Amino acid sequence: MSTAILTGQPVPGSSIEDDLRSLGFEVRTAADPAAAETLLAQVPADERVAVVDAGFVGHLHALRLGLTDPRFPLAAIPGAVTAQPAGRRALTRALARENSAGAGTTLVGGLADRIVTALDADVHRPELGSLVAAVPADPQARNEARQAVAAVDDEAVRLKSAVKARDGFFTTFFISPYSRYIARWCARRGLTPNQVTTASLVTALIAAGCAATGTRGGFIAAGVLLIASFVLDCTDGQLARYSLQYSTLGAWLDATFDRAKEYAYYAGLALGAARGGDDVWALALGAMVLQTCRHVVDFSFNEANHDATANTSPTAALSDKLDSVGWTVWLRRMIVLPIGERWALIAVLTAATTPRITFYVLLIGCAFAATYTTAGRVLRSLTRKARRTDRAAQALADLADSGPLVELLKRTAPRFPAPLSAAVGGLLVVISAAVWGAAWQTLLCAIAYAALSAVAVARPLKGALDWLVPPFFRAAEYGTVLILAAESEVNGALPAAFGLVAAVAYHHYDTVYRIRGNAGAPPHWLVRAIGGHEGRTLVVTVLAVLLTAAQFKVALTVLAVAVALVVLVESTRFWVSAGAPAVHDEGEPA
Repeated sequence: MSTAILTGQPVPGSSIEDDLRSLGFEVRTAADPAAAETLLAQVPADERVAVVDAGFVGHLHALRLGLTDPRFPLAAIPGAVTAQPAGRRALTRALARENSAGAGTTLVGGLADRIVTALDADVHRPELGSLVAAVPADPQARNEARQAVAAVDDEAVRLKSAVKARDGFFTTFFISPYSRYIARWCARRGLTPNQVTTASLVTALIAAGCAATGTRGGFIAAGVLLIASFVLDCTDGQLARYSLQYSTLGAWLDATFDRAKEYAYYAGLALGAARGGDDVWALALGAMVLQTCRHVVDFSFNEANHDATANTSPTAALSDKLDSVGWTVWLRRMIVLPIGERWALIAVLTAATTPRITFYVLLIGCAFAATYTTAGRVLRSLTRKARRTDRAAQALADLADSGPLVELLKRTAPRFPAPLSAAVGGLLVVISAAVWGAAWQTLLCAIAYAALSAVAVARPLKGALDWLVPPFFRAAEYGTVLILAAESEVNGALPAAFGLVAAVAYHHYDTVYRIRGNAGAPPHWLVRAIGGHEGRTLVVTVLAVLLTAAQFKVALTVLAVAVALVVLVESTRFWVSAGAPAVHDEGEPA
């Protein structure tokens, strides 16, 4: 239960008490600041508490935004301030200082706003837009405020704000116009965003199962269900924003389930194609590798630059100018192939064509999008004058996912440009795998890759292009696994490689969200247990060289299961624990 301390008696005709109760607050009235301080002390320390001016006039949704958002310890709007347990001490100190400064005054008008001024901690102030939140000073001002409230449809604003501000073309014009109403329907029936997220996952898995049948009817059903899953995927976020039901677990589920749905669907398509006599596992794995590497580029670039100082670039200025022209905004959002456009493309192609054509088009589209976005970020990095922080360097080092072998070798590694070392090492091992396959030359190149990886991370990653190091490592590791599995030419090797890359990719996504939550990288024992990127690359290469094709398939399967178990158990333990960070970002544009 939450408690709202109302400072004084509401004016006649005011709905403030009913509004607060509808938001889940128990309302108590304080006659003076001293009484407010006494009431505050009586509220249990583990409950939310709010101080609200009795003369408040405004929309119910303004109160909801200001007083019920679970993401912020302290929040305020004009005439109201709230504190969760983490911000309780700051609120108590501010009220005590206000009482002390007032020297026992009995004036309670404007107390909430005076407390906000006295707070010695960061206070979240939500953007209210057209919503009204005010404490009128006289009857005329109160009447004007009430007229302003009546002139704005509170529910329409709430529905509009439930939609993500920056989204893709397909989502904005083909999904959100009705999914927001589904979100409201869910809210009115007490459904939670996590339940909708789970429903989206189940729907996508059923779609993957339909695709795996290999029949035309199955492919059509898979396409329809994939779109339905995406509608639910949009709905869960809109429900969270509509009802302010944010949670750490929900953010983690939404992020990880998106990848699970997409990659499970790739596997379903590959299984369906196999039933028809067409082996497209290499294409499925290639699509997963390309998509994951694209995301690593996004993550690394953002982590390297989000807190950089003197962060200016002519290229970024040009991009901002293009965003001022409406049609270029939508064109640029479409060509990067965000999840909405990507899933729509996959769904339509699945229903109308074959899995092979679906993967060919997907690979071409993702390759173009990856080239476009990466080239733009490289240009920005080369033209901007930015000084990167120690935090950014540490985030890039964590994203690199270096294992014990690199940690040992980097102590004596020479100085050399980090991106060049990572790129040369990655090209060596991937090209050797493609040219020689499971041969001793490839093993030597894998060893060289480990050594050059140590050179790449031997110094703090603060260079203009050092954010490219983690993507180079991902491409090298995933590409080597894909090529060696494909060249083994034994049934089951590519599906096993698909499972291994999926498990490792999950680990890398998990690392990203821990960093975004300021929780740092996964524990060192986990990174050591699964070998780091260079250790896994070397192990897979050794297995390919020493074992027969059939044995290699079995070894890949065992490795995939082992990595998946270790990573999933630790990740689940962390994200459901009390120490999990509150990650509430919008993720990839839909």
